[in-house]
Amino acid sequence: MTTTLQKTERETPGASPASFALSRFGWRGAVSAALLVALLFVAYALHGAGQAGLSLSLIFGAAFGIVLQRSRFCFFCNFREWYDDGDARGLIGIIVALAVGVVGYTVVFGSWLPDASTGRLPPDAFIGPVSYVLVLAGLAFGAGMAISGSCVSAHLYRLGEGSPTSPFALIGTVVGFILGFLSWNTLYLGAVAEAPSVWLPRWLGYAGALLAALVVLAAVAWLLSLRARNTVSSPAHDDQWRKIFVERWPAWIGGAIVGVLGTAAYLRVGPLGVTAEIGGRARQAGTALGIVPQRLEGLDTLRGCITVVRDALLSNNGVFIIALVVAAFAAAFTAGQFKPSWPSGGQITRGLTGGVLLGWGAMTGLGCTVGTFLSGVSAGALSGWIFGAAIFASVAATLFVGRRVGLLSKPTA
Repeated sequence: MTTTLQKTERETPGASPASFALSRFGWRGAVSAALLVALLFVAYALHGAGQAGLSLSLIFGAAFGIVLQRSRFCFFCNFREWYDDGDARGLIGIIVALAVGVVGYTVVFGSWLPDASTGRLPPDAFIGPVSYVLVLAGLAFGAGMAISGSCVSAHLYRLGEGSPTSPFALIGTVVGFILGFLSWNTLYLGAVAEAPSVWLPRWLGYAGALLAALVVLAAVAWLLSLRARNTVSSPAHDDQWRKIFVERWPAWIGGAIVGVLGTAAYLRVGPLGVTAEIGGRARQAGTALGIVPQRLEGLDTLRGCITVVRDALLSNNGVFIIALVVAAFAAAFTAGQFKPSWPSGGQITRGLTGGVLLGWGAMTGLGCTVGTFLSGVSAGALSGWIFGAAIFASVAATLFVGRRVGLLSKPTA
């Protein structure tokens, strides 16, 4: 039997990929294409106005949003798929992202700072202080992921899908940042100020740090595979356009693209992160209301998604986030996955509660799963490994306890 794709190809010989995709997805494809073209036009205009950083941030944000939405690159959801069903594919995608990022950062570092043992740290890399505060931040962030249903980056791309929970989770994140500011001076003076910022290549060399990271990631992948169970694959389609625009991309492809994007962003603009703008606006609002202390000890001297109050309307990170949400919406809309709904009381409560924990953890941990974990591990920072371990341990513990006391439920198919 002649497939729809074959029939369309025969009826439109020589059609360009864009026009063919448009014919397949109709007005939804047209709207999404227009949005992406508009983003590119804005990026071009910003570059022409001498704002190369904003222009590149917009492009990277749009690409990141598309990849997150199409590959369902969500740190919490990927862990939950393995935790509940033994499906390790999503976590393998995260491991691929980390491995590609580690290799990419090592190449960049090697050209910028050939001798890693000098005591100097590579510019702007997310290499944070290691103390018990970092562990507490990871535990809080992981619990916030489990309660709200996503990390901050996933809540951002799910805004583009019409998630009823994500707006409240992001509101809660702002509140959590303010609570983090209120506790920061005590935590900083008590532990963070004297904590070491450990950069693994300084002690192991580039080759040693790269080898150690890849061995650890390979070992984690092997351990995940021990519990992995056979899962039902998505139905096969001959329609290649459906595989690109509708079906979930293979996790390893999404992870590889995220790793490449992380390296390119660091090389041209700065490390990937999604909380600097959110935290900066929270700090600005809290300061204006007289809630946040005027002086936050040492915060602006540290590395990570630092919440600096800026006079500019938008920072590089702000443009990155806006482009992420818009591009994620375009990807979801084309696939027919933009499905807004009215939030329930439970979704509001979980979103706000989990969001507060996400915000407090991101503020005191100087970033989230994208900044402190992904960009930190890629940079060879011990802080990235510790933060990530604390996050996933907390997610597992929160799911275990929350389901047994009836506060969290296993999602239905």
